[in-house]
Amino acid sequence: MFKQLFVLSQLCLATLWLGSCSMDSSNAPVSPGNNGIGGSMARFAVVGNHLYTVNNTSLQIYDISQPADPIKGNVVKLGVGIETIFPYANQLFIGSQTGMHIYDNQNPDRPTLVSRYDHVQSCDPVVVQGNYAYVTLRDGNTCRTGQNLLDVVDISNLSAPKLVQSYPMKHPHGLGIDGDILFVCEGQFGLKVFDASDPANLVQTQFIPGVKSYDVIPHNQVLLLTGEDGLYQYRYTDPQHLELLSKIPVAVQ
Repeated sequence: MFKQLFVLSQLCLATLWLGSCSMDSSNAPVSPGNNGIGGSMARFAVVGNHLYTVNNTSLQIYDISQPADPIKGNVVKLGVGIETIFPYANQLFIGSQTGMHIYDNQNPDRPTLVSRYDHVQSCDPVVVQGNYAYVTLRDGNTCRTGQNLLDVVDISNLSAPKLVQSYPMKHPHGLGIDGDILFVCEGQFGLKVFDASDPANLVQTQFIPGVKSYDVIPHNQVLLLTGEDGLYQYRYTDPQHLELLSKIPVAVQ
């Protein structure tokens, strides 16, 4: 079942990648070329002519300027417990079980470490917009006894990220942000929507129970959500009343 959902989510990401070649997005990195728009749980990202993938300990770089003939590039050692990657502007934000790593990506062949934001051991997806990073922390099998929180981190000074506010959550997974709208997947508990116009004072505007949500990609007023039983699409023109547009069901096995 999870494999089927993974394939669906990657197809979704690939579709957004192809569709974003000439468009801008609040979740997309600001750089030339084709930029992928991935979810917060993604383990790979496309920025311009480069593909970045992460495993448990390192970042692998590929030159994809010739898509039919990708060239394997440098490997950057990151530490242990690496989980996710999220590109934004000229940085790569990498989530690990012990913190968020910020890498300068102005030289796309050789990203360099700028700083880290450390936290207790937890699973750690991250998204970024403007001067703020949004990080969910959760406990679980691979995340040990961690905490269930949403951290808002001020990254206006990339060399010294600092916690602005922590919000208690039930069991947060992936998240996404578009403008003033923040989406947080609460796993088996559902989906939460927040007004993020003031990151230090998030206001919940809607809670959708019954959807076992894993990750989200907001884009052009449509939210793509990977759930336990399928891939959902919601329109979020009204952030207080998301409209279900469609669902691709996946049988739970």
